[in-house]
Amino acid sequence: MSLLRLILNIAWFLCGGVLMSLAWVLAGIVACISIVGIPFARSCFVIARMALWPFGHDIENREYVTRQHDIGTGSLGLVGNVVWFIFFGWWLSLGHLIHAAVCFVSIIGIPFGIVHLKLAMLSFAPIGQTVVPVR
Repeated sequence: MSLLRLILNIAWFLCGGVLMSLAWVLAGIVACISIVGIPFARSCFVIARMALWPFGHDIENREYVTRQHDIGTGSLGLVGNVVWFIFFGWWLSLGHLIHAAVCFVSIIGIPFGIVHLKLAMLSFAPIGQTVVPVR
């Protein structure tokens, strides 16, 4: 199964995965401009790595993974997700949705389109989520 993941990741990289990864990095750099945005920037860089090499990784709620309630999984996380969506989430999500639509045109692109949809959902509200390896 790991050979299949490698092949899919290479195809993902060559067929445009790098563009959305760069968009996440750009969002992280813009978030670093203010001190308040630094936690958002860290999330951007983690998600950029997943957007660059997505197969073999999944997105989970951090509270389920760590079994601990923290600031990002509570009501402040909700406020942070609203702020995130206003400044960064909508355009990153739009980029993933456009890429997903293009990928769904061909049968070969369906797995890539599914990953773009997964990343588009993450773009709406990344605070309180974490990237974990698939078992």
